[in-house]
Amino acid sequence: MGLSINQWTIKPTPMAEAVAAVKSNGLDAIGLWRQNVAEYGLAETAALVRREGLRVSTLCRGGFLTAADPDARAQALRDNEDAIREAVTLGTQTVVLVVGGLLDGEKDIVATRRRVTENIATIAPFAEAEGVKLAIEPLHPMFAADRAVVSTLDQALDIAEEIGSPNVGAVVDTYHVWWDPNLASAIDRAGRLGKLFSYQVCDWNLPLASEPLHSRGYMGDGYIDFPAITRLVVATGYDDDIESEIFNEAIWAEPPARAVATVKARYDELVAPHL
Repeated sequence: MGLSINQWTIKPTPMAEAVAAVKSNGLDAIGLWRQNVAEYGLAETAALVRREGLRVSTLCRGGFLTAADPDARAQALRDNEDAIREAVTLGTQTVVLVVGGLLDGEKDIVATRRRVTENIATIAPFAEAEGVKLAIEPLHPMFAADRAVVSTLDQALDIAEEIGSPNVGAVVDTYHVWWDPNLASAIDRAGRLGKLFSYQVCDWNLPLASEPLHSRGYMGDGYIDFPAITRLVVATGYDDDIESEIFNEAIWAEPPARAVATVKARYDELVAPHL
């Protein structure tokens, strides 16, 4: 178990420089984004990471599986299969799924969530065959309309349980789930089911940015109780990477090595003592 830096914590940084910033801080894991991998080259990224002695904690992102139109649905399924193949090339076992929001003009969130379940079930056998885990990420309810109709860890686990694949589980991202009054029991449930596939940490800052996704902050700058949540996660037996994923324009403007150093210092203070 160790700290991994999600690439978008230092989003503007080119791939090779991002890898160098992680390595220069003595870390050995990075979470990658498909857009950046495609820009740098899939084979080139895999070679770079191996050459620098890093492992890839997760690949972001698959998902966006709410399409109702048959052609759009088929395209979404193909894209998720591509994400699984990319994960294999990069050497990571985990693809993070952001499931998608309501379609234009749609109001029935339950029906939309049902389509998500059906579509993940369709790609689950391919993920199993490739040895890749599909980690459903619940997003804060303010993103339910446009980004994710799955808002709680329990909803993600409901989907995973219904599908019944050992390769479908969930992500605990503190930014999105810290507020949930049922979080402790949900994390315990994820552990009992063997479906806690990733733990991501960053803080909830106020005031919210004009783009709320960019209100993530360094641990300790906001309102989240990292020691308490970390103890809940560790109690499940989770022993994989802990990924810091921060979307914050002020942090993006910092030198990347310094931003990674700050993340590491906060991790050492607020997370590591509770592992």
